Amino acid sequence: MTTKYIFITGGVLSGLGKGITTASIGKILQARGYHVTAIKIDPYLNVDAGTMNPFQHGEVFVTFDGGETDLDLGHYERFLDIEVPKYHNITSGQVYYTVIRRERKGKYLGQTVQLIPHVTEEVKRRIMLVAKREKPDIVLIEIGGTVGDYEGLPFLEAARQMKLESPNDVLFVHVALVPLLSTTGELKTKPLQHSVAELRRVGIQPDIIIARSPKPLDESTRRKISLFTNVPIEAVFTSYDVNTIYKVPLILEEQGLGNYITNKLGLKSSQPKLDDWISFVNALENGKEEVNVYMCGKYVKLHDSYISIVEAIKHAAAKLRVKPNIIWCDTEEIEKEPSKVTELNNAHAVIVLPGFGARGVEGKIEAIRYVRENNIPFLGICYGMQLAVVEFARNVVGLKGAHTTEVDPNTPYPVIDITPEEKNIEELGGTMILGNRKIGIVKDTIAHMIYGTTEITERHRHRYEVNPKFFKVLNEKGLVFSAWRMDVPRVEMIELPNHYFFVATQFHPEFRSRPLRPHPLFIALLNAALHRKHGLPSPYSVKYTVYA
Repeated sequence: MTTKYIFITGGVLSGLGKGITTASIGKILQARGYHVTAIKIDPYLNVDAGTMNPFQHGEVFVTFDGGETDLDLGHYERFLDIEVPKYHNITSGQVYYTVIRRERKGKYLGQTVQLIPHVTEEVKRRIMLVAKREKPDIVLIEIGGTVGDYEGLPFLEAARQMKLESPNDVLFVHVALVPLLSTTGELKTKPLQHSVAELRRVGIQPDIIIARSPKPLDESTRRKISLFTNVPIEAVFTSYDVNTIYKVPLILEEQGLGNYITNKLGLKSSQPKLDDWISFVNALENGKEEVNVYMCGKYVKLHDSYISIVEAIKHAAAKLRVKPNIIWCDTEEIEKEPSKVTELNNAHAVIVLPGFGARGVEGKIEAIRYVRENNIPFLGICYGMQLAVVEFARNVVGLKGAHTTEVDPNTPYPVIDITPEEKNIEELGGTMILGNRKIGIVKDTIAHMIYGTTEITERHRHRYEVNPKFFKVLNEKGLVFSAWRMDVPRVEMIELPNHYFFVATQFHPEFRSRPLRPHPLFIALLNAALHRKHGLPSPYSVKYTVYA
C-alpha cells in the first residue's frame, strides 16, 4: 500500500504533549495491524540535541544507531515498542547544513538558493526517506514548537506541499490548548481558534482537532470548536488530564479517533488489539504498596531531564504490581549540607543518575558512600557508575584524592579517565561513544542472575570509563567487574557481592525499557527494594526470585 503521512502540529503554547499524542495515535493505529513509525521535526538550528542543556531541553534520547535526539523519540519507542533510527529526528540545523553544503558543491547548478523550493524540498526528502527505507504503512510527523513560530514555517510549508501533491495520503492533526477558567469553571476555546487561524494562514486546514484540556469537552464546546475551525464535530477530540500518559491511547480510542483516521485515509479499519496495554495500565494504576525510589542528580529540578529512567521505573513497577514513589534528591544540596544525605534512610532504593561536569559530583559521591555503608539497594547509571568507582577507590581501597579526570585532570589516582578514542576531539556534538554496543556478562555474578544470559546489547553515551591501570587494585578490594564490552576490554558493569544490592552500569539501560517489556535491571532494583522493605534476605545472595 501507499505510505500515508500524518502531520501533528501544536498551538497556543509548548509542552502540551504533542509527543505523547503522536505516540498515542501511533499506538492505536499499530493496534489495528498497521506498520507505524514516527518522525520528530525540531525547528532549532542545533544539528542535534547532544550539546543542549537538559534544563532547557530535557533528556537527550539516544537511539540504537548513536543519534542524540529529542526526548519525544523515546515516547515513540516506548509506545510502539520499536527502535527508531537517528534520521527520524529532523532539525533545522541538519536541513540548512545540507542545503548549504549542496550549494557550495554546485549541486543547484547556479540557481538562487531559497527557502522555497530548496529548503522545503530537503525537508520532504528527509521525510520520504523514512518511507523509502522502512516501507511503513503510516508515518507520523510531529512538528515541534508552536504554530506561529517563525522557525517552524519552512516545515509547515513542506507539509502543505505534501498535502497538495498527495491529498489522499496526508492528514493534519492539530493539538491545542483549551484552558479551564477557574473563576467560572468554563472551558475557553478562543486560544485554540486563534492557533487554527494561524495554521490556515500558512495554507493548512487541519483534518482533526485534539484539544488538550483539564477535563473532557462537552458537546457544546466541541460544536463551537467545529464551527470556528471548519472541522466536522466528529473530528473534534479531547486529550484530557490523566494520571498516567499511558492512558492517552485508550481515551483517544474510546472517542473513536482510530476509526476516524483510518476512514479518512481510506484504510481498512478493524478492532484494535489493546488488551495487553490495558492490563499494563491497570497494573500501573493499582500497585499493591509503595516503594520509595530516590533519584540523585543535579538536573532534578526538571524531571524531563531523566524521563526515560522515570518511565523505566514505572514499567518495572507495573510488572511487580508496586507503586513507585519517586523522590528527587539534589546532590548539590548534599554538597552544601552533607547531613542531608541521611534523608536516604527513607529510601527503599537509590539511583545515582547520569550527567556530566563537576557540579554536584561530591554530593553524588557522598550519596553513594551512604548507600554502600547502609546497605540500601543501589543502581548507578553512567556517571553514577563512574562515581561509584571513585567512591570505592577513596573509601575502601584507600586511594586518597581518587577522581575522574573529567573533574580533576591532576588527580593522583585517575580511576576514571577519558577513553583513547575520545582524546583530542574538538567538536562536542555526536563525538561520544554513542548507541548500541555488545556486552559480555560474567557468569555467576549478580548481573548474570538479573539478565539470565551472558550476552546483551545496551545503549551508550559517554566519554570516560574505568581506567585499566586500576582494574587489579579495585578488584582485589572486592569490586566485581561483572560485564565487559565485547569489542574492547572496557568495564560495563560493577557490583558488590557483599551488599544487599549494589549494581552500576556504564551503559544506559533506561533507553531499552518498554511498558510491556520492562528492563531487567529496573525490575531487579525494585525487587531488591521490596525484599529489604519486608526484612527478607537479598534475592541476589540466594536463588533469584521475584517478590510477589
